[in-house]
Amino acid sequence: MRRPQSATGLLLVWLAVSPTAAHSHEPSFELDVVPILSKAGCNGGGCHGAIAGKEGFRLSLFGYDPAADFLAITREARGRRIDPASPGASLLLTKPTMALPHKGGKRLDVGSDDYKVLAAWIEAGCPGPQVGERKLDAIQLAPTRQTAAVGDSLRLAVTARYSDGSSRDVTHWARFTSADESVATVDPAGIVSVIGHGEGAVTAWFSSQIAVARVVVPFPYVVAESVYSAAPRANLIDELNLAQLRELRLAPSPRCDDATFVRRAFLDTIGRLPSPEEVGRFLSDTAPQKKERLVNLLLARPEFVDYWTYKWCDILLVNGEKLRPQAVDAYYRWVRDRVAANLPWDAFVRELVTARGSSFENGATNFFAVHQDPETVAENVSQAFLGLSINCAKCHNHPLEKWTNDQYYAFANLFARVRTKGWGGELRNGDGMRTLYVESRGDLMQPKTGKPQSPAPLDGEPLSMDDPGDRREPLAAWLTDPANPYFTRAIVNRVWANFFGLGLVEPVDDLRATNPASNEPLLAALADFTAQKGFDLPALMRLILLSETYARSATPLPENRDDHRWFSRTYPKRLMAEVLSDAIADVTGVRDRYTDIVMADGSTQKVEGYDADTRALQLRDSAVRNYFLATFGRNSREITCECERSNQPSLVQVLHLSNGTTLNDKLAAKAGRITQLLATDPAPAAVVEQAWMLALSRPPTEAERKPIEEMLSAAKAEERREIVEDMYWSLLTSSEFLFRH
Repeated sequence: MRRPQSATGLLLVWLAVSPTAAHSHEPSFELDVVPILSKAGCNGGGCHGAIAGKEGFRLSLFGYDPAADFLAITREARGRRIDPASPGASLLLTKPTMALPHKGGKRLDVGSDDYKVLAAWIEAGCPGPQVGERKLDAIQLAPTRQTAAVGDSLRLAVTARYSDGSSRDVTHWARFTSADESVATVDPAGIVSVIGHGEGAVTAWFSSQIAVARVVVPFPYVVAESVYSAAPRANLIDELNLAQLRELRLAPSPRCDDATFVRRAFLDTIGRLPSPEEVGRFLSDTAPQKKERLVNLLLARPEFVDYWTYKWCDILLVNGEKLRPQAVDAYYRWVRDRVAANLPWDAFVRELVTARGSSFENGATNFFAVHQDPETVAENVSQAFLGLSINCAKCHNHPLEKWTNDQYYAFANLFARVRTKGWGGELRNGDGMRTLYVESRGDLMQPKTGKPQSPAPLDGEPLSMDDPGDRREPLAAWLTDPANPYFTRAIVNRVWANFFGLGLVEPVDDLRATNPASNEPLLAALADFTAQKGFDLPALMRLILLSETYARSATPLPENRDDHRWFSRTYPKRLMAEVLSDAIADVTGVRDRYTDIVMADGSTQKVEGYDADTRALQLRDSAVRNYFLATFGRNSREITCECERSNQPSLVQVLHLSNGTTLNDKLAAKAGRITQLLATDPAPAAVVEQAWMLALSRPPTEAERKPIEEMLSAAKAEERREIVEDMYWSLLTSSEFLFRH
């Protein structure tokens, strides 16, 4: 043992340990000692919880493996870290109190309650984890919901409830985090400081259990009660949204005008601009049910199939850099056929995760070609269909969620018997054809134990290890069960984000408990609605499209200008890369040609199947080479994550629109719309009207119309083309065109 920094320091450590200071009961290693180490940060990723430990001492991250931690503390290094005969001389106490040098700094105060618990445990002979010992069932965070004002301080309390019916206050040992620090912050003691307006959430973590409390801080706006009572309501979305707006004192914006609504609905539902004729029909329709008719028409359009097939292919990673061309075609065709048939989402997912057979005949089997090992399949099933990232649990208990390392391997073991054979079947020509089948035996080893973990869905009952049946069948039943809270919420949140530009949970595919929804009652109600409708996604889309919440103007009011996540108004969003590319092509009359794909080795190959009328949203493969799509953030389909797509503006995008070939070449094209238009020698008013209707789906205002008409009227014949090209260029580079409002 190294000499202490001072005899006085070590003497204080020894004196702090006495029978009267000891715990009133024999401390438990798992229930008492491990939480103290976690609170002090000893088993954090930056300290002894790192994969290699620190200074030769390694603990499991955040105490996910108490048995291993017990051995590390009491048996490693010949047990030198503890001294039952003289607890105060134990390294477990002298290091964190700095009685002996400690690179991690001071973590424990001599004489503190935590110090006394550790000392009492050592004095009791360092009892280890006990068979039949009570287990932690859950924790409760109180108050669960509280209204406060900026500047207030709130004290939270955490109560642990155990398997024997007992409970205790564990606030001191809990770790706290704030989900939105613009609303409230929280200190290590559970004291919440309110610093902004909105609805925030604070989470408490204790021994792999998580609880959430909400803090509601109304905005300082004066909004009359009549604003809420008189606000139009179309369905449950409006009721629950308005209830939250009332609580937050945010005024709902009025409805947008019809021209804005028709453009918004077209772009969000089928991914394309309405034609001038379609806009004109909607604007001239005076029937009270015209929105219902428009929505039903959009949900039945062939472009609806294009758009949502493309969306699901992003999630399922239909990618020519991972699959051969015939496999890509089969995978894409499988998705498209089911979208066209309006297969319910639960049936869609059930068919996918239980797929077997030829990769060319049953395209769904390519899901397992993209994700080839059991761990990767498990991670991507969880991410795609549950909105849960379980990757961290592969090495240790999840630091931000309740998923344990054992649960990870139990879940991954459900896919351990999935096998493939063949590279071309009878042809043996390397064309990529595989046959997927399921063995009756085989398991995935849990590295920690060297033994297989009993296969089980997350939070589900374990299956028999000896059952020779396809384990994916009970998985699919659990996964798509309406009672599964993750499955339904995940797809509801994805659909909601498509129409509102922002999920009820953000990021969209991050539905962990420590990342709560901005409006939990609304998300829960929409999940119930979707399950009751048999996972008919167009029914959910119709509910959203016909809500007053969806129809609100994007123009902020003085009473909601600071709202960025509670949907008192519409949030403008930039068009996704493929939609923007198609919109430019629709306006200019010139489409891109998609002829090259990038192969897995980085080479390019000519691809067939895309003709001159192919739209970006009809591409089967994300490996198709296109500079515009890459520049504007196309999803590369490398991993199952919404983060793969970017809608963020960049300087490269600005330069490309300003000086690049995408706009300039299409506007100047001899076969383009401008050439065809000017060949008819149209009146200046008609030229301007058509341009605005094509690009912005609305007529020009008088201020917009007059100067351009005057320029066209005064221009010579050879000058008119340049004026018209400049007019279209200004429209296609405007925020009104680039964004959905």
